[in-house]
Amino acid sequence: MNQRKTLTLTVAVTAFALSSLSAQARDFRLGLITPPSHLWSTEAEAFAETLQARSDGEHSVSVFPAQQLGNEAQMVQQLQTGALDMAFLTIAEISNRIPDFGALYAPYLVDDVNHAASLLRSDAAGELLDLMPQGVGLVGVGYGMVGMRQVLSRDPITSAEDMQGLRLRITPFEPIRDFYTATGAAPAPMPLLEVYDALANGQVDAIDMDFDSILILKFYEQAENLLISNHMMFPMVGVVSGRVWRELSAEDRALIESTMSEHLENVLSGFEAKDAAQEEQIRALDINIVEADAEFFSEAIAEWEAIWAPKAPMLDTLREEAESLRDQ
Repeated sequence: MNQRKTLTLTVAVTAFALSSLSAQARDFRLGLITPPSHLWSTEAEAFAETLQARSDGEHSVSVFPAQQLGNEAQMVQQLQTGALDMAFLTIAEISNRIPDFGALYAPYLVDDVNHAASLLRSDAAGELLDLMPQGVGLVGVGYGMVGMRQVLSRDPITSAEDMQGLRLRITPFEPIRDFYTATGAAPAPMPLLEVYDALANGQVDAIDMDFDSILILKFYEQAENLLISNHMMFPMVGVVSGRVWRELSAEDRALIESTMSEHLENVLSGFEAKDAAQEEQIRALDINIVEADAEFFSEAIAEWEAIWAPKAPMLDTLREEAESLRDQ
């Protein structure tokens, strides 16, 4: 091959490689399960806008809410192969693969939304993110959350015995399944967007849900009894595909990490800011409200601890941190 042909081929190959890298960098895809109106989705869109502005238009992010790219198990698989670049995920699917994350769902680990947000900002929670590259092939950037978990039901729940046999919708992951199984309920995994109809047609008797979703998706129209228990927090994690991360420059990694972290913090602070008002709005509805504390679920908590303390060694670390934050 002569020198001119060699040079032409080299230029063509280089141009193709640069074009491929540039295309990959400019058009990230971010998936999540929440509807477009949900705070996770609106902050994902805001993250996309900020990243594009800060990269001077070099990078863009297409956001796919409402399970457009599949459920979380499917999105994790896409992230692992690099078919999906980023996601805002509940900790549910991560805890199914890295049991230490299940410690974040310990019943009554935190007192309220503010306490939960403080724990998720802590170094102890950050240690869990360090497990993600090896454990699931993802890079954990930071945490978001929704409000504390409550139980909305078609019939009143006034004692722990009333949980017996309830077909109760949960997000499909082991820590919450084990808790409700311990209460005597029959956990029924179900996507968020199917819950309203399931309540309407009697497919489920009750749902595990937060104030925000109860209000936004109007679940109270189909179930008029609320057990305000605040028994569990519900974290979210912002992630980047490990395969995609390895292809990024140090500068792009820093830009993505700092920008996504800001918008994840907006999720935490957003739920802190609106939780009290949402509880007030819930209490003003024409529904029956019963309040519960750790004593209400004491037997279920003991059973959950027996299962998860050995599986999630980080539970002790998180509990110590939560106690420290409680004293501040």
